[in-house]
Amino acid sequence: MVLGPLLRRVSIKSAITASVAVFCGLCLHAQTTKRTVNPSPADYAAAAEATNVKHHAWPANTEAAKTMKGMGLSNAHGDSAAQAVDTAAPDSGGPRYPADLQYHGGPVAVSMKNHLIFLHPNGGCTIAGCWGDPGRFLRDLFQSEFIHVVDQYTGSTANDRYTVAREATNINYTPPSIPFTDADMQAIVHAVVVSREDDDDGFATGYGNEYHVFLPPGQDECFDSTFTVCYSPDKPSTWFFCAYHGSADFKDIGHVLYSVEPFAGVMGCSSRPGTPNGQLADSTNNVLSHETFETITDPDGTAWWNSLNRGLFGAEIGDECAFVIFFRNPNPPPPLLEFFDPSNVTLNGKPYAAQPEYNNAAHACTTTP
Repeated sequence: MVLGPLLRRVSIKSAITASVAVFCGLCLHAQTTKRTVNPSPADYAAAAEATNVKHHAWPANTEAAKTMKGMGLSNAHGDSAAQAVDTAAPDSGGPRYPADLQYHGGPVAVSMKNHLIFLHPNGGCTIAGCWGDPGRFLRDLFQSEFIHVVDQYTGSTANDRYTVAREATNINYTPPSIPFTDADMQAIVHAVVVSREDDDDGFATGYGNEYHVFLPPGQDECFDSTFTVCYSPDKPSTWFFCAYHGSADFKDIGHVLYSVEPFAGVMGCSSRPGTPNGQLADSTNNVLSHETFETITDPDGTAWWNSLNRGLFGAEIGDECAFVIFFRNPNPPPPLLEFFDPSNVTLNGKPYAAQPEYNNAAHACTTTP
């Protein structure tokens, strides 16, 4: 996957401006240390040369998404659902249920530091006002029993192996006239990775790191410059996904895991009303949880996913448990309103709403191991 024409690369690069502040992951007070990150022509060139680019998207609750087969939102699990097998196969532990995930030989993220990147249009959009507190949510998730659902897939039961980087990156930018693309997200991530080289010994890349890019309200984003498969609430005909996780190989910094979380507080991506932290924050938390669990268990599309059942072919740990709920619309059309329906969970002593994840050991969607 490459960027569009050179003029597009330059215009998007110019849109992302310098003023990048670094602040604590809890977003409760400012840090004294600040880092400036300017995605440069070199970052866009690196994205254009990236290879083995994989992505797996979470479909939106939209009419456009319902017309596309699930495989159309992923390039990581082969190109044909015909590879699926309808019948369950027995194994030494008894019958293998069709909904169980199968292992396809690829790497998983046994431990992982999570890096948060927030894009602010023209310097606006506070963390709390546009996303809630995703850093706090991830920290509480990683200190809970819920995260240990992944133990059976990663082969480790150790505590404290998933963490959140102390500093998050805050990018001010001028919104472009056309949607961002996945290549733009790669360029942003590349710039952040390169800027942090001095923090540790070398680049913070590989299967031990993931970069989460949060987009503000009103910012569309598409897989490529054809602008046909997108997060685009303002253009329903191309609105197919709510978020996705991906990976890519860069020539200079190596293998990078990342996710893209567009604004979740819109009909089509939001969670049901009445959640513990409010609809906006818990919609963000639900999407972030979904993508984080999927990155851990299937970072490149070569590890754990469903290949036995046509109805669920290509589904990852989060896809199988992304339940929805309908409310009657008091002002139709449409006659019904559709929301994601996460579970109420307590993580590290704090209440949240986050969807369960598929648990092979229980043959069910659970929030406990």
